[in-house]
Amino acid sequence: MTERRRSDPLPLGGAEPYSKGLMARALIRAGASPSRAYDVARLIEQDISDRKTESIDLDRVEKLAVSVLGDEAGKVAGRLRRYQELEELDLPIIVLVGGATGTGKSTIATEVAYRLGITRVTSTDFVRQTMRALFSPELMPTIHHSSFEAGLPLHSAEEEEVDPLIHGFLDQTRHVLVGVKAAIDRALEEGWSMVLEGVHLVPGMLPPIENALVVQCVIAIKSEETHAGHFWIRDLTSDGMRPLDKYLEKLSDIRYLQDYVLERARGDGVPVIDNREREKSIAAVMELVLTAADRLQKVS
Repeated sequence: MTERRRSDPLPLGGAEPYSKGLMARALIRAGASPSRAYDVARLIEQDISDRKTESIDLDRVEKLAVSVLGDEAGKVAGRLRRYQELEELDLPIIVLVGGATGTGKSTIATEVAYRLGITRVTSTDFVRQTMRALFSPELMPTIHHSSFEAGLPLHSAEEEEVDPLIHGFLDQTRHVLVGVKAAIDRALEEGWSMVLEGVHLVPGMLPPIENALVVQCVIAIKSEETHAGHFWIRDLTSDGMRPLDKYLEKLSDIRYLQDYVLERARGDGVPVIDNREREKSIAAVMELVLTAADRLQKVS
C-alpha cells in the first residue's frame, strides 16, 4: 500500500493515547492562537483524567473550549471536523503556492505544510538550481538568472519586439516546470502529499494534475512599501545571504512580474491572497484546502 502522509489524526484518544501536544497543534491548525490552544488542550487532558476515560469526542471538545475560546469555539470545532474529513480522503494533497519574489510564499508554504502534516516541501528555485548543474548557460541560458533577470541573455527578444522581462521569465518558467512536473509525478506515483512554492507556479502553465486533491493559489503584496519591507526582513533573518540591494534595485521589475502573474491568476480563476498579515494568509490557504476537500466529498 502506498504511503499517504497528511495531517496527524485528531488526537481524540481511543486507538491512540490522548496527546496534549498533538491536540494543541490541531487546535492551532483550526484557528486557535497557540496560547489558547494549549489552554484548551490542558482542559481536555484534565477532563479525560477526571472521567477516567481514554477518549473524547468533538462535541465535548467544543463544550470545553467555550470557556477559553468563547464564541470562537464553534468555529474551531467545525474546522476540526473538516480536518477529520480531510484525513479520511484517500488522496494525496498537492498544494501549489505561487507568487513573485519576496512576497513571503516560502514562509506560508512551510507553515501550511507543517499544519497539514506534509513532510515534503519543495521550491521551484530548488528545481532551477538543480537544472543549473545539469544544463550549461549556452544550452539553457535563462535558468542561470533570477526570475526578474531571465530576459538578459535573450537577445532575440529585441529582434522579435517582445517584452524581454516577460519573455525571459516565461522561457525560464517553461524549463523549470518540466522538473516540477517530474517531482509531482513522482509524488503521485508514491502516494505522497506535497507542498510546492515558487514564482514559476504560474496559473495556467502547469499541466492538469490528476488523482490528487490539488489546491493552487498566488501570494501577493499589494503595497510596494510592504513588499520592500519583506526584503529588509529577509536580509536580517538570512544574515545577509541574499543581496538586499539587488532586490531593492529590481523591485519595479519584480512587481511588474507580480502584476503579470496576478493577471494570469484572475484569468484562470486562481485565488490571490494579499499577504498583509502572515497568520491570516496561512489561514486563507488552509481554508482553500478544506474547501477543496468539501467540494470533492460532495461530488463523491
